[in-house]
Amino acid sequence: MNDIIELMKQRHSVRQYTDKRIPEDIRKLLDEYTEEMNRQGNLHMQIIYDEPECFSSRLAHYGRFSGCSNYIAVIGRNAEDLEERCGFYGEMVVLRAQELGLNTCWAKMTHGKSKAVINPDETEVIVIALGYGKTQGVPSKNKSASAVSNVREDSPAWFKRGVEAALLAPTAVNQQKFRITLDGNKVSAKPGILGSCLKIDLGIVKCHFELAAGRENFDWN
Repeated sequence: MNDIIELMKQRHSVRQYTDKRIPEDIRKLLDEYTEEMNRQGNLHMQIIYDEPECFSSRLAHYGRFSGCSNYIAVIGRNAEDLEERCGFYGEMVVLRAQELGLNTCWAKMTHGKSKAVINPDETEVIVIALGYGKTQGVPSKNKSASAVSNVREDSPAWFKRGVEAALLAPTAVNQQKFRITLDGNKVSAKPGILGSCLKIDLGIVKCHFELAAGRENFDWN
């Protein structure tokens, strides 16, 4: 990927889409990347193209979605850490989509039934709208680094960069309910106590932190 912080800054939630079709070459690249993320994350994510019904429901209109006919269904076998893995590897696909010139928006409840294949031992955790946005979206207002971490003036540069990236992570209703702490070279990331989609958000936050901080610089605690 290109400079990851810049890519994260470019990516905003987009709910209104044009009818421009995603070209076959872009689909191939995104599908291949999604399959790689499925292997790494032990997931069953599927990209559904040219299917307008999922985001044509009353709930989708309530969520202010329009024109969306492509989406990523984030699915996996039931497990304790499933939601966190869905957040982490789903965001990897989101960032790849952004790099390929596409727009996205995480959608937990504001959509109808997806056309994804869900096996009996699996759960569809969340859906991500995908396509060419009518706009590129707008930045959200973020908390300060000190509000979500124990970052200090003398903290390592990689930790500061990781926290900066974590603050660019999309979270449900922009709640940013997480805490990242550094102790030696051990990093802890914990979700908030009250809120929606906290485990999914934590996975997204950890994805951003890890990509920007560099996995070689620390160990997750």
